Amino acid sequence: MTGGTLVQEAIPISDVGDLSAARLAARSMSTAIGFDEQAVEEIALVVSELATNLVKHAKDGVLRLRRTEEAGRTAIQIDSQDQGPGIPNVEQAIADDFSTAGSLGCGLGAVNRLMDEFDVASRPDAGTSIVCRRWLRLDIPPALACPLVFGVATRPCPLMPVNGDTFVTKQWGESALVGVIDGVGHGQFAYSAAQAARHYVERHYDQPLGDIFLGVARTCRATRGVVMGLARFDWGQGMLTFASVGNVEARVFGSPEPMNFVVPRGILGLNAPRPLVTQHRWALSNVMVLYSDGVSMHWRWSDFPHFTKASATVAAQELLRAFAREADDATVVVVKSAGNLAEMVESA
Repeated sequence: MTGGTLVQEAIPISDVGDLSAARLAARSMSTAIGFDEQAVEEIALVVSELATNLVKHAKDGVLRLRRTEEAGRTAIQIDSQDQGPGIPNVEQAIADDFSTAGSLGCGLGAVNRLMDEFDVASRPDAGTSIVCRRWLRLDIPPALACPLVFGVATRPCPLMPVNGDTFVTKQWGESALVGVIDGVGHGQFAYSAAQAARHYVERHYDQPLGDIFLGVARTCRATRGVVMGLARFDWGQGMLTFASVGNVEARVFGSPEPMNFVVPRGILGLNAPRPLVTQHRWALSNVMVLYSDGVSMHWRWSDFPHFTKASATVAAQELLRAFAREADDATVVVVKSAGNLAEMVESA
C-alpha cells in the first residue's frame, strides 16, 4: 500500500486492558478524519478484533493508526504487527467461523468485511503483519445525471423456498455498479452464500473490481461459494469496467466494436482464480444484459424488436420468462440508456 502518512499513533498491546485505549484512539482518529458515527464504531470494532488477536495468539504486539491520503482520497490505515507463531493458513483464518483459540472465529472475517483493503503477511514462528484501510466516502453531487436505467428480474428454482441468485445495483457520483451473484446449488445454502456475497459487494461497491472479488472470495470461504459478474459504469468518462468469475455471462448490444468478456471458471470461496478486469468504451446506444446460468444463452436481441422502446424492467422480465431454465434459479439484469429509442443491432 502506498500513500503519504499524515497522522500516526502507535499503541502497544500486551493484555486485554489495552483494548479500551486502542478503541478510544480509533474512535478519536476516525472522527477527526470525518467518518460518520456508524463507520467510527465499525473501525473501533476492527481495532478491537486486531488487538484481541494480538493478546490471544501473539501475547503482545503493536497497533499503528494512520491517516493517509492517496489520489485525492483520505483513509484510516490500521497496521498490526507481532512476533508470534504466525498463521499457518491465512485465507482459512479469514473465513468466518474459523478459530484456533476457542473464540467465535469472526475476528479476521469481520476485518475483511468492514475494511476496504486488507493484506496479511505471516510466516511460521516469524510473526504476522496486517495492514488494512477504510476510505472516507464523500457525498459529491454529480456533474452529470445518470443517463442509465436498470431493470432486474429474478426467481428461485421451482419448488425451492428461497432464491440462490441475487443482484446488486448501486449508484454514486457519476458511477454505477450492477451485478449478478449465483450461489452454488439451490435452496438455503445457495441463498446464504449469495447473500453473504451481496452484503460484501454493497459495502464495498466503489472499490476496484479486483478487490471486491478478493473480498467476496474471502467472505464466502465459510459457505458453498458463489459465481459472480460485476459491471461498473462511469458515464462521465464513457467507460465500462467488467469482471466475472464462474458462469455469470454478459452480452452488450449496439456497440460498434464487439465486447468480448473473458470469464475465468471457478467458485469464489473455493477455487476461484482472480478475475480478468477489462475496460471498454460505453456509448448511450449500448445495452448490456447480465444473467446467471439459469438463463439460456440461445437468444438474440434482434429477436425482440419491441425492446427498443420497452423499459429495462420489461426487457428483463420477458427474457427471464422466455429463457429461464426449469431446474435452476434465474436472474437477468438489463442496463440501457434512459433516452435510447434507436434501433439496436446485435454486436455479439
